[in-house]
Amino acid sequence: MVNEQQLISKITWRLMPFLGILYLIAYIDRQNVSFAKLEMVDALGMSEYAYGLGASLFFIGYFLFEVPSNLFLDRFGARVWFARILVSWGIVTILLSYTQNATMFYILRFLLGVCEAGFFPGVLYLLTLWFPSDFRGRMVGLFMIFSALANAIGAPVGGMLLDLDGFLGHAGWQWVFLATGIPAVIAGVITFFYLYDRPENANFLSKEEKSWLADRLASENSGMDHNAENGFKALVDPRVLLMALCYIAFPLAAYGLSYWLPTIVKAFGVSNTVNGFLNIIPWILVAIALWAVPAAADKVKTKTPYIVIPALIGAACLLLSALVPNNTLQFIFLCIAAAGIFAPQPVFWSLPSRFLKGAGAAAGLAAINSVGNLGGFVAQNVVPWIKDETGSTIAPMFFLAICLAAGALLVFAVAMIIARKEHDAVPRGV
Repeated sequence: MVNEQQLISKITWRLMPFLGILYLIAYIDRQNVSFAKLEMVDALGMSEYAYGLGASLFFIGYFLFEVPSNLFLDRFGARVWFARILVSWGIVTILLSYTQNATMFYILRFLLGVCEAGFFPGVLYLLTLWFPSDFRGRMVGLFMIFSALANAIGAPVGGMLLDLDGFLGHAGWQWVFLATGIPAVIAGVITFFYLYDRPENANFLSKEEKSWLADRLASENSGMDHNAENGFKALVDPRVLLMALCYIAFPLAAYGLSYWLPTIVKAFGVSNTVNGFLNIIPWILVAIALWAVPAAADKVKTKTPYIVIPALIGAACLLLSALVPNNTLQFIFLCIAAAGIFAPQPVFWSLPSRFLKGAGAAAGLAAINSVGNLGGFVAQNVVPWIKDETGSTIAPMFFLAICLAAGALLVFAVAMIIARKEHDAVPRGV
């Protein structure tokens, strides 16, 4: 007889630390521009807005290629496709260290988005193949904790790399890209040999465990309609479109804050290295929240409050950070805001798996994430524009607060629509 907790624990220890490390590398490669910016803007003679535009082109490449990438993942398997993603984005990150002008920066940032497209939703899809629905919120939270660790590690590392300016003939901002691109290439090679595509291919599971897991997942998916597994129909499912719309607010606030936080802290008058170590603090809080909130949500049937309430707290703290004049209080509110922005996201991703599976899940999850990540494009353009217009490094927090609050309210409305459709789909008398 298969013990459910022991099986889930075995799969968790085999998959999640490895996937988390890949996400840590991905997030550092995605966020390294926030520290490189502190020197790269002057080195290339760019304005804050022009640099923000270049940084944001990552999200356009990501948006255009995310759904095709996830469908290729469904076809070729996670082992091959994740290896390709990691090696290609690592090479582009290394090339960013040799950027000569704004045009080259724009092209490489766009290509970075193309190369990385499909990784995050690919992991979300992979979790639907390995874990029953009762465990997915916690698994996504555990996975996303590594994004907080990436920011915590990337911040001091980014600051120290900037201070290597002139070492071996490279500027500090060049070291930021070199030191973060090489690990991605190495991790891609390891992925090809380590990762399993599906439970039925895994040699660390027994036949009984594979059979139990297959039956459990089949039982959960049996109540879905026939469109749940259709990749094209998932893209035009109104629920997918609505979830993509409301998800925009979360990457917008997340990237807006993480991209701009080193600039806010620098305005306090600290060195690059001190700036990096101060930026560890908010991400420690994020890591704690990413574990606590999904774990609590997995224990209850109604999960919407665990999305909406943290997001509203985050929005309130963003607003307060822009209103108080004291630097210490500003930083405290920004730390709490970061936790409020990130903690609801694993719970959010438990919603689409309630009505999508197979190729439909691959396409639907990618569509939601690709459209939602356009929020990153908006943030990395609007935030520096607000700073250029107002002359204030903290003023952009007003904009992020409004967007996050609107997203939280829209999630509440969409969750009610999904629940109503599930209720209507239940046969009378059941």
